[in-house]
Amino acid sequence: MSSAQDRAGHDRWRSLNWRRVRIVARSDMRQLLEDKGFWMPMVLLGAIFFLFIPIVLLLSITSIGNVQVVSQMSQTLKVLPKAAQAQIEGQSDQGRTAYALAVFLLAPVAIVVPLTISTAIGASTIVGERERGTGEFLAHSPAHEREIYLGKLIASLLPGYLTTLVGFGIYSIVVNVFVGPEVGGWFFPTRNWWVLMLWVVPPFLALTLSVVLRLSARVKSTAAAQQAAGLVTLPMIGIAYSQSTGALFGADAAGLYLGVIAWVVAIIGLVRGMRAVSRSRLLGVADGV
Repeated sequence: MSSAQDRAGHDRWRSLNWRRVRIVARSDMRQLLEDKGFWMPMVLLGAIFFLFIPIVLLLSITSIGNVQVVSQMSQTLKVLPKAAQAQIEGQSDQGRTAYALAVFLLAPVAIVVPLTISTAIGASTIVGERERGTGEFLAHSPAHEREIYLGKLIASLLPGYLTTLVGFGIYSIVVNVFVGPEVGGWFFPTRNWWVLMLWVVPPFLALTLSVVLRLSARVKSTAAAQQAAGLVTLPMIGIAYSQSTGALFGADAAGLYLGVIAWVVAIIGLVRGMRAVSRSRLLGVADGV
């Protein structure tokens, strides 16, 4: 019985039509790009976290000079784990402080931005179809529920993650311009930051979206979906931030191991989340959490 179910599951995966998945994702992303109310706040959010805040903080530290404030901030670096302290570069107090701030203490930018943007999209992606009256079209389309789910997932994940990658590139330039001269040249991104951005952040993002999409399929309104998504997103930001910060503080292999665990949990969450999307819910006749 179990082997028959396994074979049926494998057959369902092989029968996926990725062209339909791309059509669903492309349709959603086109609607987002045409909506200034979506992408303008997204750009502003990325600019605040990746550009304005880093420039203000790093410029303040590197331009203050060797004064008591910077010296005191430098002393606080002693509370960091020894593994992190060993990585801090710079000969002066302001150089070491700016390095620690850029590499370790601004880690939330890599977590807050993608989770905030993607969950905002994912919260309304399915329930929004019902409210716009397009759920019936999807429900009667040739696309299978799993194809619809994957298309919605991609359309929710890509904007947040791509914004983060672009913002991270800008952040890297800011860090190297303001902190590089203090530590002997361009140094950022560090190896642990590459692991964080390319290996750790994506599964945390996918896991959060797997929960948010299930909520979006079950609730009756976009407002309810957004409220529920907020309750899910806040603890996920805390968990992802604490784990990613630990990966930056720890040994080089810590981020790799964390990524493996996160990917396993994310895949399980995504597979289970697929069951939440059904034609009856797209039609609005099977609502309720």
